[in-house]
Amino acid sequence: MCGYGDGSMLDVTGVKVFSATKARDRDALGDVITSWIRSHPELDIVDKVVTQSSDAEFHCLTITLFFATRA
Repeated sequence: MCGYGDGSMLDVTGVKVFSATKARDRDALGDVITSWIRSHPELDIVDKVVTQSSDAEFHCLTITLFFATRA
């Protein structure tokens, strides 16, 4: 289970994290995620979190998917 700030809970089976720091890799991240989702038809994506962080030199994009296995 995964908790929300409002106290509600979400049933999840697992979490998949995708991250990229290079511009070319960040540009391709959507295709990478789409490919992963298509290769796992037994999973339902139930939530996501998009995080961006950067410093003077690097920019990192992270997309975290929360999924549940279909019954």
